[in-house]
Amino acid sequence: MTAAVETGPVIEADSVDLTFQTADGPVHALKGVDLTINQGDFVSFIGPSGCGKTTLLRTIAALETPTGGRLSVNGMTPDEARKARAYGYVFQAPGLYPWRTISKNISLPLEIMGFSKGDRAERIERVLDLVDLSGFGGKYPWQLSGGMQQRASIARALSFDAEILLMDEPFGALDEIVRDKLNEALLELWARTGKTIGFVTHSIPEAVYLSTKIVVMSPRPGRITKVIESPLPRERPLEIRDTQEFIAVAHEVREGLREGHGDA
Repeated sequence: MTAAVETGPVIEADSVDLTFQTADGPVHALKGVDLTINQGDFVSFIGPSGCGKTTLLRTIAALETPTGGRLSVNGMTPDEARKARAYGYVFQAPGLYPWRTISKNISLPLEIMGFSKGDRAERIERVLDLVDLSGFGGKYPWQLSGGMQQRASIARALSFDAEILLMDEPFGALDEIVRDKLNEALLELWARTGKTIGFVTHSIPEAVYLSTKIVVMSPRPGRITKVIESPLPRERPLEIRDTQEFIAVAHEVREGLREGHGDA
């Protein structure tokens, strides 16, 4: 496994606030968020439901707009980064069109971006291999398992070779066995590509297993209460979850979640 080389910050948040105006009054989704994500980091966001994990990911992706503070992606505003194709986004559900084959689903953003037919074919073949779906490009989504569909969704996000991959709890609906396999596959993909990954999860073991950095968030208004730098090696077999080192990090995350509830 080849470790990614860190060369400085790619995502920087400085006192980021986000308040939604609703019929029942303002909803404070994020408050005073400070965070730096370096190139090659695998950062997991964890916290209780409604704490702003997904909202923070969406602000990075320019799907939501902060109402205060400063947020930059590759030195640009999130909207500028979106236009520069700086990131791929993987949603909770695969979101594949059932009338399109897997290859055609992966091709969709490439078609929108104006890539040539030959370039599209080459990219599709490459990302199918990256997510271990070679030979399945001609299948339709309904012919694939849930785990395979999610891998196809990841392939689509990787197709235009963005440096940043944002993932909103992509494995949450899958059973534990499939989830373990996809966690292993995602770590291998991260090692092979050197992408910077932001990953939302509700699972402490998943966050600890995958991440170089774990961001613990409080109940609304969403604040970062703790950032845990993982001491685990980048090469991580599943069996590492049985080690004392892994258990110690998981305990630190759990304590951070409890402290965040106490501060709410």
